[in-house]
Amino acid sequence: MNVRMIYLPESLKTIKLAEDERYISYCQNQSAEISEVTPAPRIDRVSTSLPRANILLVKSQRQLTLFDGNSPTRQYPVAIGKPSTPTPLGNYAIATKIINPGGILGTRWMGLNFDAYGVHGTSAPWLIGKMVSNGCIRMHNAHVEELFALVSVGTPIYIRD
Repeated sequence: MNVRMIYLPESLKTIKLAEDERYISYCQNQSAEISEVTPAPRIDRVSTSLPRANILLVKSQRQLTLFDGNSPTRQYPVAIGKPSTPTPLGNYAIATKIINPGGILGTRWMGLNFDAYGVHGTSAPWLIGKMVSNGCIRMHNAHVEELFALVSVGTPIYIRD
């Protein structure tokens, strides 16, 4: 981290400060010295995930619902697998979480503990609500970012017809 050190012109150096004053404010366009400063240690962020989060995906409605225990907290429209590569039915869990995976995966990836399936964003938001993927669950990027923050690795996801 760099800090600009501003030096006062000679005319201001003669100003006497009162005992309780430590500095004088002065602004002038002039050269500055750049010094290296050690940043403060990093503080870990507080977890924002729901303690009893679980996810229900109803394929026929193309809708993903986030629950906190038995209480629904959020609902999102999704795209699912096309008939030739359907989204698999079953009970799974979030196994991996990746920020900015790149390409067609949008801004977030939450991999399931089954094969190479996952919940992710999209670079084609106009396809949400359709059966177009290779089996993954696609969401609007803003929605998947919100969901990503609310769930943790191990969160159950139930996929039903």
